[in-house]
Amino acid sequence: MAMLSAFELFGLEPKFSIDLEALKAAHERAILKVHPDRFAGRPVAERRVAEQWSARINESYEVLKDPVKRASLLCEAAGHPVGAETNTRMPVDFLIEQMAWRDAIESAADAAAREAVRAEAAAEERTVESELADAIDVRADYAAAADLTRRLMFITRFLEQTAGGAESRL
Repeated sequence: MAMLSAFELFGLEPKFSIDLEALKAAHERAILKVHPDRFAGRPVAERRVAEQWSARINESYEVLKDPVKRASLLCEAAGHPVGAETNTRMPVDFLIEQMAWRDAIESAADAAAREAVRAEAAAEERTVESELADAIDVRADYAAAADLTRRLMFITRFLEQTAGGAESRL
């Protein structure tokens, strides 16, 4: 997916910090234009085009609303692919922090203790998102942004894996 088309589709400037409510409203407006009900009595070719546009609109929305996917898209468009599949190196201090969170979740005596660990990770997630906004939107430092995006991926995965007491999936 081309970066500009995803942002342009919703009338947004291509940057990391976006107004999620504006994105949601733009998505709703765009999807209404190609809703299948509007094309029910139309020729097959028109229905197919509407379905393709609907898929593209929904895919673009999913990419832009997700901070990791949005940052990855912006980094790649700037010539600095995140390379999450092949580049998983992280600073030692971050890896130690990850291990400490996982150990704390596994040894937590109750739900409150687990939630405290998750709250610490969520605070780090917000910090990294803020650093990404600075790296991309202010400094245009896409090499740093790619590293931050990989860091955000790890934190997001940890939070997803530990949601609802799901620490057994770690």
